[in-house]
Amino acid sequence: MELFKFTKATGIPQAVQMAAMSKTAQQGADVRFIAGGTTLLDLMKLNVEVPTQLVDINGLALDKVERLPDGRLRIGALVRNSDLAHSAEVQKDYAVLSQALLSGASAQLRNMATTGGNLLQRTRCMYFRNDALPCNKREPGTGCPAIEGDNRTLAIFGTSSDCIATNPSDMNIALVALEATVQVQGPKGEREVPIGEFHLLPGKTPHRENVLEPGDLVTSVTLPAAKAGAKQTYLKLRDRASYEFALASTAIVVELHGGKISYVRVALGGVGTKPWRSHEAEHALMGKAADAKNFRAAAEAALHGAKPQSENGFKVELAKRCIVHALTVATQQA
Repeated sequence: MELFKFTKATGIPQAVQMAAMSKTAQQGADVRFIAGGTTLLDLMKLNVEVPTQLVDINGLALDKVERLPDGRLRIGALVRNSDLAHSAEVQKDYAVLSQALLSGASAQLRNMATTGGNLLQRTRCMYFRNDALPCNKREPGTGCPAIEGDNRTLAIFGTSSDCIATNPSDMNIALVALEATVQVQGPKGEREVPIGEFHLLPGKTPHRENVLEPGDLVTSVTLPAAKAGAKQTYLKLRDRASYEFALASTAIVVELHGGKISYVRVALGGVGTKPWRSHEAEHALMGKAADAKNFRAAAEAALHGAKPQSENGFKVELAKRCIVHALTVATQQA
């Protein structure tokens, strides 16, 4: 780990001002915000992240879960994953988010990890995390050896000739299914970003993982007012039962009227370079009966455009089965 300057921010404007001195965007910046540090510190130890300054934001008033007058739920960026997962309001109205959070990491890590940090969680690709190997995400222009190398756990959606790394977050998948909005404060003021637009596809710039600019601070995430009667579930398939990243996962939010699907959101994890919403599956399900035949048709539609690599072709069928089972579980809830 390289030497760095450590500063505590006493307010949001001060934090933004200090981070705005960074020469690069949030991911990989030379000035970084730190809260739980569960990912950042790991990457600093590996010399993957080498910031010259850390700005501690733990003292900022961003650690509350609040119901807004219009029924939306605002989640502060510093709310710990454990607290969010066990929030009574989240468990009642946004069960898919609670389930996703509890399926990730370990209890100890969830006690430290924050909403904002999880939103910005970086890939677990072995080439990215090893500074002795080339990686376009870590050092643009050096190549992507994963394409012809060890790619069993990597993406089959949203890939490019420069990067096939997977977004590792469980929380992000649930947020996509819930159509969350991210609140950001930066040098140019405050703005809101729909979760589907927050993360970027790698394209030719895989080092840019999200829309944040130097100095931008995620302050909260807002969930729409809960849909009365909506059924939700998160299903995660992985190599072992705990403390493991998804090979494929599915977040479902669905409403039924007269046995037919009147509203549905389908998001996939473990398979995309960003949290992956399947509009194809949603279109295939709308107005259809909630039965195995239609669930399988939706799964086929969802995976139609998948581009598996040399070692992860199994993810296509795995993701299909994940979707079918998640839809089955969600629609059979009382």
